[in-house]
Amino acid sequence: MNFYLYFWHKYIQNMAKSKEQTEEPLEKQLWKAADKLRKNIDAAEYKHVVLGLIFLKYISVSFEKLYDELVKLKDEGADPEDKEEYKAENIFFVPAIARWNYLVAQAKNPLIGKYIDDAMDVIERENPSLKGVLPKVFSRPNLDPTSLGELIDLIGNSTLSNVSTGSADLLGHVFEYFLGEFALAEGKKGGQFYTPRSVVELLVNMLEPYKGRVLDPCCGSGGMFVQSEKFVKEHQGRIDNISIYGQESNQTTWRLCKMNLAIRGIDASNVKWNTEGSFLNDAHQEVKVDYVMANPPFNDSDWSGDLLRNDKRWLYGVPPTGNANFAWIQHFIYHLAPSGQAGFVLAKGSLTSKTGGEGDIRKELIDKGLIACIVNLPAKLFLNTQIPACLWFVTRNRTCQSGKILFIDARNKGRLINRRTRELTSEDIKEIAETYHHWRDESTDYQDVPGFCASVPISRVAELDYVLTPGRYVGLPEEEDDFNFAERFTALKAEFEAQLKEEERLNKLILENFEKIKI
Repeated sequence: MNFYLYFWHKYIQNMAKSKEQTEEPLEKQLWKAADKLRKNIDAAEYKHVVLGLIFLKYISVSFEKLYDELVKLKDEGADPEDKEEYKAENIFFVPAIARWNYLVAQAKNPLIGKYIDDAMDVIERENPSLKGVLPKVFSRPNLDPTSLGELIDLIGNSTLSNVSTGSADLLGHVFEYFLGEFALAEGKKGGQFYTPRSVVELLVNMLEPYKGRVLDPCCGSGGMFVQSEKFVKEHQGRIDNISIYGQESNQTTWRLCKMNLAIRGIDASNVKWNTEGSFLNDAHQEVKVDYVMANPPFNDSDWSGDLLRNDKRWLYGVPPTGNANFAWIQHFIYHLAPSGQAGFVLAKGSLTSKTGGEGDIRKELIDKGLIACIVNLPAKLFLNTQIPACLWFVTRNRTCQSGKILFIDARNKGRLINRRTRELTSEDIKEIAETYHHWRDESTDYQDVPGFCASVPISRVAELDYVLTPGRYVGLPEEEDDFNFAERFTALKAEFEAQLKEEERLNKLILENFEKIKI
């Protein structure tokens, strides 16, 4: 019997594999193929190779589309080699030696790495906004020219090669997907440049940044901005109604961000890099924004707080030098316009800590009515830490639900995508976001749900010593009181009997197939 079970197991595996291959989306197929070509290069280095090529493909698609249109208009005075024609349409000019078709023709050349590095260099020279952004890593000795050529063919021969109106969007989607996969491959280090997509989607869907200025002072690879623009598109808004402001202290991550935004057609001129970071060298010091969305480093002890004891941003108390959580909160609030909103990720300890005056700052924020909502997140959402996390939502000059805080306990939400990592489902995101909207808009649809959400007066929070842990307020879920044992037993019995019949059928099928085998 074990013999039969073994072959049945292999049969099921092959069927599942076949189904997977036919149903896998393009970006997943591309990732698997690209990863096979990685060989002895670690993910941290390889991501610049792959993402650099996808970016190169993107700007070539956009360039060639306009180039072909200008060729058709030559008789009317159009010049397909005039850089100003491309600048007017907000399209990067691509010199002849950097165009995708030219590089594809050189793919089998042992010097292909140098050709690509030269292409990146000349694109930067012709497009000042890309200066210092593009990777020039393709001629390194550890990058096999044959594998590099195969990677070019892979990207060039896929559906991505179809120059159509949707090509740019598709390339943007692939770029974003690859960022996430490289972050997963790098594990803890990946979390430094990538905030999980489901967390970003939740923040964006709760804040609803349809128009205005959006700031992320620790922007990583730009996921918050991409999702904001995507949100506006999906809700039929105008993309040009949003202005992006960002800052990043890691130059490598900043480069990824600039490429990520460029491939989405998002103006990244106000996304700045400096080594000091937002605390010591705020690149947008005088900017006030409508929305702040951020995922700052958790419990950062090395934030130079000792140099900033008298900083004007500390309106609600001087944060401790050993933890930047409440420095970030006040930094976000400082940049909010009079009716601005902020949504951000913090370590869960920020909800209860009293170390170094954190409890006093939290009390001030609560008493001033700034905190609108706290969301307790599930474990294993973040790649770089196992520290429990939460979302804070802060609103200046609230006109609705004043004197109250909404607590949402989402610890039991999400699904595992692998042994170490969980993600929020689209249903989870919708449920949490709609709960917040109904509460914020003072809709009659909002109701407290035991174990999930509760609208709590600030006076009650004060009674509990200004602790913001949602579990303190939402209570326990109500037990199901409509459980029918007889009904449930009957259903399970019927299901079991059906499975036995199916096993009998499959065993018979296996035996028949064995009889057909000629030895």
